[in-house]
Amino acid sequence: MEVCMRCGTRREGLELKCKNCNGPFKVVVDFPFIKNRLKDNFPYINEWITLGEFNTPMIKKKGVWFKLDSLNPTGSYKDRGSVTMISYLREKGIRRISEDSSGNAGASIAAYGISAGMEVEIYVPENAKGIKVKQIELYGAKCIKVKGTREEVSKAAERSGSYYASHVFQPQFRDGIRSLSYEIAREMNWKGPDYVFVPVSAATLLLGVHEGFNHMLREGVIEKLPKIIAVQTEQVKPICSELKGEKYDPPKTLSSVADALISTNPVLLREAVNVLKDSGDCVVVSDEEIIKAHKELARMGIIAEYSSATVYAAYIKGKYEGEVVLHISGNGLKTL
Repeated sequence: MEVCMRCGTRREGLELKCKNCNGPFKVVVDFPFIKNRLKDNFPYINEWITLGEFNTPMIKKKGVWFKLDSLNPTGSYKDRGSVTMISYLREKGIRRISEDSSGNAGASIAAYGISAGMEVEIYVPENAKGIKVKQIELYGAKCIKVKGTREEVSKAAERSGSYYASHVFQPQFRDGIRSLSYEIAREMNWKGPDYVFVPVSAATLLLGVHEGFNHMLREGVIEKLPKIIAVQTEQVKPICSELKGEKYDPPKTLSSVADALISTNPVLLREAVNVLKDSGDCVVVSDEEIIKAHKELARMGIIAEYSSATVYAAYIKGKYEGEVVLHISGNGLKTL
């Protein structure tokens, strides 16, 4: 069952927004937790369109845990959402999809959609380039460039005539990210860590991780919720600013090295702030701090995207006691 995150209205079919309040939907996680087969915690999926996702390594360096989601099949944590969403949509008979992303989400949805036998159109900004765009095309998706703002790219995808498989609006995409929390807890002998650091842009990662830990807490699998530390950049910090009651004026042009963190006006801002008020905090890092962290990670053998290196930058500028997990969300080989 899926319900609106703002007014509780039940989703009737595959609509993207609540007909009552225009809010986003979420999957209601009201089923028992299953330890030995993590994919059984997604009972609405009967057949997984798998590429070998999940079960990424978690290693400890310098007293802190690193969850290497950069080693998922397409090189990012987005595969957790894509496999769940695409598997669900295929069972619902969807065979042609569109998405707007020139980055990891576009590449991931292209890979899983094509693998599921779907026709896939990925809408990207006119000036989009780089390895991620080439990755989208290599999987066999149609890459459509759109002139205009990021919002205009999204609108083009939504009006395409294909089913809009938005990684932001589709509740099954966000829900698939629960798997990350399960794996972290399993690696730590079913004890929740004290802190989990995640980079935040559209906030799908933040909300999915929070939902997963909440599920285990309700089922008595873990004894406490970890504090989730959302990390944003000086240029893209709408969630941190809202949480702390500060004014935020986004720049007209983004130039941060953390080029995967681009959501200056995220749809899920309200939901993200509520999560952080409940059990988290938000830290802003500068480009200089990110670059330094990126180099230090490489010296440990971890090649991360700059956007992923933000979590290490946030960690080393603060003081955190207890068990800390840093989520490495994207593979740095994509951005060399």
